[in-house]
Amino acid sequence: MDADAIPSLSRSTVDPAGHLRADAAWLEKAWADPGTRVLVLEGGDPGSYGWQAVMNKQSRALVTTGRAPGLVFTGPDRAPEGERYLLGVQDGTAYFAVRSLRELTATPTAEPASLRQIGALLDDRDTGLMTRAVALANWNASHGFCPRCGSRTRMAAAGHVRVCEEEGTEQFPRMDPAVIMLVHRERDGREEALLGNNPKWGPQRFSVLAGFVDAGESLEQAVVREVAEEAGVVVEAPRYLSSQPWPFPRSLMVGYTARAVGETRRTDDEIAETRWFTRERLFADVDSGEVALPGRASIARTLIEHWYGGELPGEW
Repeated sequence: MDADAIPSLSRSTVDPAGHLRADAAWLEKAWADPGTRVLVLEGGDPGSYGWQAVMNKQSRALVTTGRAPGLVFTGPDRAPEGERYLLGVQDGTAYFAVRSLRELTATPTAEPASLRQIGALLDDRDTGLMTRAVALANWNASHGFCPRCGSRTRMAAAGHVRVCEEEGTEQFPRMDPAVIMLVHRERDGREEALLGNNPKWGPQRFSVLAGFVDAGESLEQAVVREVAEEAGVVVEAPRYLSSQPWPFPRSLMVGYTARAVGETRRTDDEIAETRWFTRERLFADVDSGEVALPGRASIARTLIEHWYGGELPGEW
């Protein structure tokens, strides 16, 4: 994979240490170690003020202010009460996250920031840790009941498993696969890329096309179907580029490029407008503010800039 095709939230350097998640003795020892680092996330009861509000809040952690932002960690002895997740181990240091019931408070050197806001600015270690922490927090917060019998579930394996208290069945973190694609073509000897505007975004915001994978459908079939439904464009030869976790609340975005070869009838009104951009026009429209592109934490931005061949100014 090209270095410029690695999405921001796909960066990580910490060993997830899956073999230690069920080792109760090791987990107890690690939590008692003053060298262990704990990331505190905002959280709460989904029934108290709505699941969407909880999801947005618990993607926040304290981040240092300044030119090189970084996550703020605390020790186990100073961590608040809350669900505790093992994030991994690096160079002998264990990393945990705690989903607290309390709101985070800014300090003179740090302030709360969401993964969407800060993910592209953190280094590889911190990006990987925060992405995993948010994914586990969102999954655990929304899976308190068994999907088979409706009984309560309890957390196990340091936040990576939930167990039905009635049947004893195990539930594992789920991800919803979605395809996201940069559609391109050659016209009059010039390469063009297709971007679309969703009416919910505002008229200046344009991005690549995307959609969830249907049951019984391959990723490549989903690419072809979604482009035809949303844009009325027939594509062929989908080529995988890269993937990215998008834990809002539990998507896995699988990025493709695909070549346009014809037109067909649109059957979906999710996209209000589509435009074909040459590289020159794309830069000019973005630079002038006529077009706004997705934020740098999104794989959509990665796909667009990979096709463009470099960085573009501005973001949502």
